[in-house]
Amino acid sequence: MAISAADAASTRPSRLQIARITGFARRLRDGLELWLEAERDQLVLWLPVALGAGITAWFILSLTYQWRALIFALGAVALIALATGRGGRAGRVVAIGAATMAIGLALIWWRAAGYAGRTLTGPTIATFEAKVEQVQPLPPRQLVRLRLTPLRVVAVPDSHQDRRSRRRRPDALPVLPAHLRVNIADADVPAGLVPGATIRLGARLMPPAEPAVPGAYDFARVAWFGDLGGTGRAFPPIEIVTPGPVANNGLRDRLSRHIQASVPGGAGGIATALATGDQGAMPEVDADAMRRSGLAHLLSVSGLHISAVVAATMFVVLRLLALWPWLALRFQLRLFAAAAGALAAIGYTALTGWEVPTVRSCVAAVLVIVALMLGREAITLRLVAAGAFLVLLLFPDALAGPSFQLSFAAVATIVALHEHPRVHGWFMKRDEHWLRKVGREIASLLLTGFVVEVALLPISLFHFHKAGVYGAVANIVAIPLTTFVTMPLEALALLFDLVGAGAPFWWLTARSLDLLLWIAHSTASIPGSVAALPSMPGGAYALMVAGGLWIALWRTRWRRLGLLPLIAGATWALLTPAPDLLVTGDGRHVALRTADGGLALLRDRTGDYVADMMTENSGADGEPMLLADQPDARCSRDLCLAERVAGGRHWRILATRSAYLLPTDQLVTACATADIVISERRSPARCRPRWLRLDRATLAHTGGVAIALSSASVRTVRSGIDEHPWRVTTAPHRPGRRKEQQ
Repeated sequence: MAISAADAASTRPSRLQIARITGFARRLRDGLELWLEAERDQLVLWLPVALGAGITAWFILSLTYQWRALIFALGAVALIALATGRGGRAGRVVAIGAATMAIGLALIWWRAAGYAGRTLTGPTIATFEAKVEQVQPLPPRQLVRLRLTPLRVVAVPDSHQDRRSRRRRPDALPVLPAHLRVNIADADVPAGLVPGATIRLGARLMPPAEPAVPGAYDFARVAWFGDLGGTGRAFPPIEIVTPGPVANNGLRDRLSRHIQASVPGGAGGIATALATGDQGAMPEVDADAMRRSGLAHLLSVSGLHISAVVAATMFVVLRLLALWPWLALRFQLRLFAAAAGALAAIGYTALTGWEVPTVRSCVAAVLVIVALMLGREAITLRLVAAGAFLVLLLFPDALAGPSFQLSFAAVATIVALHEHPRVHGWFMKRDEHWLRKVGREIASLLLTGFVVEVALLPISLFHFHKAGVYGAVANIVAIPLTTFVTMPLEALALLFDLVGAGAPFWWLTARSLDLLLWIAHSTASIPGSVAALPSMPGGAYALMVAGGLWIALWRTRWRRLGLLPLIAGATWALLTPAPDLLVTGDGRHVALRTADGGLALLRDRTGDYVADMMTENSGADGEPMLLADQPDARCSRDLCLAERVAGGRHWRILATRSAYLLPTDQLVTACATADIVISERRSPARCRPRWLRLDRATLAHTGGVAIALSSASVRTVRSGIDEHPWRVTTAPHRPGRRKEQQ
């Protein structure tokens, strides 16, 4: 059908319409420029956010071509923004942000490729010689944990499979990774086991484990960036081949043993953690109370501990130097005190083992000291952003861990809160009666604690699936007690131990730590003290993080828009149904939600770690029960059949619970009456449940599985091809695929 010239002309935009569109675009651009001009002091704060966004994109995307495509796309965006920005601030902001994001993605990619050492691909039993790198005693578990560098494999068990491989190649022995982590029972530890020694031992080794169920701890990722290729448990005899130097027993190890001898029990475990960062001496019951009460951050050497050491060092050095009038009249003593504080921070970091969280806190402390030496305001959001940017450049993989997120979120929240003009006006120092001053300080602590707890709640729920509800109140007492009482007393005790007079100070230290443990246990025992949430969708968490950053980093009224993604993410997380059924990747362990909201486990002998992991990821709180004890389940030695009503449907779940083979006809008949069948073995092809079969073959492709029966939704640990190095190296062997060369 032909269109007349008049009709064609009528469809073209008129000059008036073009002018209106052009004017709107110009006003939008001018408004954006005015807004960015008003926020020009805050723009630099988004540099670490852009760097972190690039790192996050690499973790989210799973294929190499996607990483390359995003880097090129970001580079194109940066060039287009520079070309079309006409010198405006908006164009520069977009260009710098896109380029920084591309740098972050390339940086974490390069960092991950740098750990391309060998990782075990399956269980391995071998006798080998290795050099001891680290020795970490774990008294509550009666274990000693070693980090080893294998030197040579001495022998392997004479199994049928090994005999076949040696017939093909008589000298074939497994090649072990560059670094291993091995646990040794206390009774098997030989005398002289110190870093630097060479030992001969036998061990059953396993590759670093991927998440057992969706949302669980990804040890494979952590081990990859920790350059750890396998873990296991040693069996005796363990021999010292070459003794290590006595000095390598380490100041940290000797100090830990001395503190535990001076302060026994859980108090000694906390005292050791405060001094050396070694949490291995903490009894599990006390560690759990600290977590449930929101006080677990006191056990990790972080900004709080580094700050206390730096402040104490600067105070003492400044007072001592002030006693020398000649020096005090000619030099600025605060420069000497600041230098001493920086050295103390670095020395304390070295003492606690150069752990990433401690290094991060040390970097931040040194930046604060440099600001003080230059006469600048010490604690600002710019300083926090500089610390985060530097840490991400050095340790980009730290972004994925809860330690980085919790520490920088807490500091940024505190600084942003007290930089707000209204809050700053409420709590600024002024001449007033001491009662009003004390009340103002208490109000400041309460408000700060509450806001920090709210800010950290999504992070805790995302990573740990639970958070202490009353942590803000507990920290009001616990943080000053630890900072101003316990740590100075412990420092005095160690100092007076040099002349054998530290006993009174150790007694006082123990009493202060007993008070801290009482606070932790009392808080943890309050009903409703822990908020539990099942595995949170990544999209919901990203929305909450984006909203929180938007609110914290902007200053104009547009910051209020951050409430929209914050509320949307929180709503999404709360409305996400809890999984009714959890199955580990090996098919051995199954957890089913009961009608009253509890959790029931398939196997009678489930380890504490597996039970805790299942409970946390299901969003339940409390001790799990046994499936065999439930009224809606029928269990024998080999099988369990459970029934649930969810989503308007009656579900029948069949799971094997022993290593014995069942008669095929009997199993096939049972499968036909079940909706879901779970087995750690490969099921026969005729086993066809009504909805889903999770046997060894299926789970080898999916990994752990979480199922919400109410919505009939399934989440898996693995989803398609994943080219992250720890996923590639730990991918299961598929039939017909050639095995990797040993």
